[in-house]
Amino acid sequence: MSKGKASLHIMIAALLMMGAVICTVAQNGSGAVKHNIREPVAKKEATPAVKSAPVGDVSYSYEFEKSDFTIRHIVIKHDANGHGEITFEKQGDLEPIVEPLDLSEGAWTRVKALWDALRFLDSSASYQAERQFPHLGTMRLRMTHGTRQRVAEFNWTNDADAKALADEYRRAANQFIFVFDMAVARQIQPLDSPKLLVRLDSYLKRNELSDPQQLLPLLRDLSTDERLPLITRNHAARLVKKLGK
Repeated sequence: MSKGKASLHIMIAALLMMGAVICTVAQNGSGAVKHNIREPVAKKEATPAVKSAPVGDVSYSYEFEKSDFTIRHIVIKHDANGHGEITFEKQGDLEPIVEPLDLSEGAWTRVKALWDALRFLDSSASYQAERQFPHLGTMRLRMTHGTRQRVAEFNWTNDADAKALADEYRRAANQFIFVFDMAVARQIQPLDSPKLLVRLDSYLKRNELSDPQQLLPLLRDLSTDERLPLITRNHAARLVKKLGK
């Protein structure tokens, strides 16, 4: 074979090899799998829900003050269920007496309705009548709800709801102080018991007690307590019959 033909064969073989390589590369490129690479997204931190400030408990109070009265100072404080305490001072006492107080269900229902009728915290009305009666003593109504508070002071009022509310608290004080005084009399001053029942009878006639039916167990007990004078026991028995009607 001549040198010219040999060179031609070598060139043809080289071209065939290059074509095969090109085809292989093309096939590999067409079959490649594409991957979408996404940048990580930063997570947003959840914003905590904003809670409203807690509302404080509702509290109510009634205060009466007259320095020359036998009971010269009375304060009744209680919560939204009628549970609280009473503080009272008598003439000659060195310090006030503080005792737990629970308004009866009926009394609390009436008291709550009157507070609601006054819309006390939302109102700026003055309950003091134009005429002043300072000799009757000063009364104060106070209500607190959370950060809101209001106090109203008067010695006489023409507002029917304010008057009725003060009357309810006065009746509650009358009833509690009677029970307290009778407990003391039974222990150390039984001879004071007859006049205490006279006072109670007067309260009943003038509708000056918060819940007279609450006194029935006490009166039944008094009617059989031999530490007390007979006049007290008989009077207590009559009051039991009166309240039991």
